[in-house]
Amino acid sequence: MRALTSIAWVILAMFGIVILFGDFIAPYDHTSQSRTDPSAPPSVIRFYDRDGEFHLRPFIYRQKLADPLSRTYEEDMSTPFPLTAFTPGDPYSFLGIFSAQTHLFGVEARDGAPRVYLLGTDELGRDRFSRLLRGIRFSLIVCPIGALLAWAIGISLGLISGSSGARTDAVLMGVADTMLALPTLVLILAARAAFPLELPPIRAAMLLVLIFAAVGWAETARLTRGLVRSIKQREYILAARAIGLSEARIMLRHILPNAWPTILRQGLVTLPTFLLAEVALSFLGVGLQEPEPSLGTLLAAAADVNQLQRDPLIVLAPGIVITVFVLAIRIVGGPTERKFSS
Repeated sequence: MRALTSIAWVILAMFGIVILFGDFIAPYDHTSQSRTDPSAPPSVIRFYDRDGEFHLRPFIYRQKLADPLSRTYEEDMSTPFPLTAFTPGDPYSFLGIFSAQTHLFGVEARDGAPRVYLLGTDELGRDRFSRLLRGIRFSLIVCPIGALLAWAIGISLGLISGSSGARTDAVLMGVADTMLALPTLVLILAARAAFPLELPPIRAAMLLVLIFAAVGWAETARLTRGLVRSIKQREYILAARAIGLSEARIMLRHILPNAWPTILRQGLVTLPTFLLAEVALSFLGVGLQEPEPSLGTLLAAAADVNQLQRDPLIVLAPGIVITVFVLAIRIVGGPTERKFSS
């Protein structure tokens, strides 16, 4: 189990690298189109040319559109095009701080050089791999920030409810129970429908964060309130009151530290809920709008039946990413344990 948890942490660290350095890893701009390569298959990375000669540097052959109707391609093996590291290409903002043009890999710059497509292209000739990295970054920034805000609200209200009198407790938990009784996705869709459909990426991200925070706090509040009520009855809390410690000091030094491990694990377990909500919004067309990608909009592109039949794993790559991320979070979150100490 410990080895599995380590693997999950490595996977999450890789997602973190994508969030920070996605534009550098991506070989092309996510909006850049190649009109000559619509629905192109993935490039075949080779080390042996057509004569069987081994090349130390990997290379690709140019793919030509053989049948525009069926979108079938064939390789032109007359000229190999080597791949290079730290290749100049489309400009981007590195870490949002300064402009850069260097990409992790690409095709050696020469006249008539083709593009390298690790996951092929969509119907507009945009690189699926570059768009997937961009979509991962958007979804995995919006969802954790929204979750953190929801957890902050839930923990605060849970602490207030658990340490207050019966009337305040009844009001706060009544509101929380009402939020829990309502279907979360319907609430998110209703809240999103109140705003214009066309929103810039930053405003769309801020809107989604606020929506997630507004509808996702109730479960954390209910859990925190229950933990506070339980820990308050322990002997070391009664002893702390007997020696004259203030309620605020007891809450911060004794109750909250003992409740925190359970709250943290529960938060990790519920994080995928926020991701799936964002994916559902974008999949239904009310989240991030084209040409900006998110995991939901990329998953909606799986409606391309021809390419889905030809390269199902490539087209469904966003779904695979979602599955891997959710599984890693579930493993890291692990079983929720309640441990109390003085």
